[in-house]
Amino acid sequence: MRTTVRLLTGSALAVAAAGLVCAPAHAGDAGGLEILPSSVVPGGQVTVTTAACGEDGAAAGDASAVGAGPFTLAPSTHGGDTTGGFRVPPSAQPGTYEIVATCAQSGRRVTGDLVVSLTSQRQPVHPRGSVKTGVGGALGPDPVQTAGGVAALAVAAAGGTWLLHRRARGDGM
Repeated sequence: MRTTVRLLTGSALAVAAAGLVCAPAHAGDAGGLEILPSSVVPGGQVTVTTAACGEDGAAAGDASAVGAGPFTLAPSTHGGDTTGGFRVPPSAQPGTYEIVATCAQSGRRVTGDLVVSLTSQRQPVHPRGSVKTGVGGALGPDPVQTAGGVAALAVAAAGGTWLLHRRARGDGM
């Protein structure tokens, strides 16, 4: 009994310690640069926000890593945040890029990561076409095969009916 209690107590402590070590970080913390959307396709618009520069702080942004160059962050009307934006060039290659902002008053440097991908994660992809199950469908991709299948079923039904009718009359078999 003591071994079970020790084992369960030790496991609970290990899980609690792992939870403290792996505590989630929030993108909106005062020490970071929030980039929305965090993943974008080439040619997409990006908004950058930080609370690190204070209520009246402006900042100089640098998106040269992705090829967009410098941009300006200005105080916003949303609770002391400094906001700016830039457009990712259409020639940008897929990858993760560091975006930097330097506060004008304090000189503090904050960074954030931007992921450039070739497919947009915001737009769902809807399936198209027919499914190859081997069963076929009423509105399959080939109307000639569909008509042939319907004709074969009609002939089989007519032949079966004729044979049953002939058997019921006693004409053969």
